[in-house]
Amino acid sequence: MNFAKAEPVVKALLYEGYILYPYRSTNVKNQKRFAFGTLFPRDDLCRDEMGRCFVQTECLIEGSPQSEVEVHARFLHLVKRDACTLLEPVTDLSSGFEPRHAKVASLKAGADVFHSWEEAAERDAASAHTLSELMAGPRKLSFSFPGFRAVTPLHENDGKICGLLIYTCESIQGALTVAAGEIAPGVFRLSARVENVTPGNRARAGTPAAPHGRAFASTHTLLGVRGGAFVSLLDPLDSLKDAAASCRNEGTWPVLIGEAGSRDTLLSSPVILYDYPQIAPESPADLFDATEIDELLTLRILTMTESEKREMASLDPRGRRLLEKVESLTQEDLGRLHGAWREPGFVESFSGGSAGHAAKPSLAILRVAGSELKAGDRVLLKPKGRADAMDLILKDEIAIIESIERDFDNRVHIAVVLESDPGREFGLGRMPGHRFFFSPEEIEPFGKTA
Repeated sequence: MNFAKAEPVVKALLYEGYILYPYRSTNVKNQKRFAFGTLFPRDDLCRDEMGRCFVQTECLIEGSPQSEVEVHARFLHLVKRDACTLLEPVTDLSSGFEPRHAKVASLKAGADVFHSWEEAAERDAASAHTLSELMAGPRKLSFSFPGFRAVTPLHENDGKICGLLIYTCESIQGALTVAAGEIAPGVFRLSARVENVTPGNRARAGTPAAPHGRAFASTHTLLGVRGGAFVSLLDPLDSLKDAAASCRNEGTWPVLIGEAGSRDTLLSSPVILYDYPQIAPESPADLFDATEIDELLTLRILTMTESEKREMASLDPRGRRLLEKVESLTQEDLGRLHGAWREPGFVESFSGGSAGHAAKPSLAILRVAGSELKAGDRVLLKPKGRADAMDLILKDEIAIIESIERDFDNRVHIAVVLESDPGREFGLGRMPGHRFFFSPEEIEPFGKTA
């Protein structure tokens, strides 16, 4: 198992949506943030609310009863930060004295401005067992993280106390339950359930949403195996397809993670991913948005006014580090963000020493309506699916075959570029937006291209 290789992706997903452009608390979407994978205490859920109190991961492992499994529940714990102005002057906060105060959106103290905000503390609960131990019965780990309240004085330039920062965090309790069973010789089904069991006030239908202070935000499950190998649920071998399809995953989506081809680490995320997700090497900083729009967000940060940048820097330490990183980028760094084209690759999987799926070779010739077609031939498009507006737009258009491909189910797809497309050389270069796919039943021969 190699959790270190998975950590950059896990971090990016944990903080997705934590603070969004324009990175200021005055913006509505940063006042009403939402994290995928939020688990509320069961008693805090309304009967009519689309909330969850647990996530469950099921996956397959090829190994032996001696294979060792380690499971981590990873999530964010809300820490509320209130900026407060004093209602009476004070000179000392010793002995736990807390003066009368009023909460405000922001407060200037000396040369700095402090904002009310919701920070987050990373939490991790881990459980490790052999498959033999898990087959003897489910193993339940109860965990808790205590709440706290901390008061920090804010001072004017002359040293006088002018306000307070009050940090509050509610105590939370959870359970991580892991179980396993052998479903075939050398094949095991592993289940891991993460649940928020924090005591709460039972809510009634129609009441406000459950309090986020007792929630697990952005809950992820990270699993590792030593002396065994996880099976891809997205692309299992034929012999394991039924077993993979029967795995019950609730509120989470497990994929292989780490070096392409490795099978010792699995990430189960509330965000749908492919096997072996990676952070693009061009990404210069954590923009808290796990979609590849780094160039757009970077350029928008650079166009902020000086007052907006000051607000971003004063809101949150993570936001300040992001601003500093973006402002230090060179023209070469910005140029790398403009776009990169990578040929899609296929990972050859192995199970028990036997080769699994490999990339399907393109077809040189395809017979359609009595004619042999190949790359470079002209065809008439006759879409039949009517799946979207493009099927209507491209009907009866003349196209040139770029390639003839097969997928893993041996279905044939003809990649074409439009003869009338002024940018068809981009399609011939396999650039998106200029290349379309059709089945053999949706094309007709139209003579040879000039």
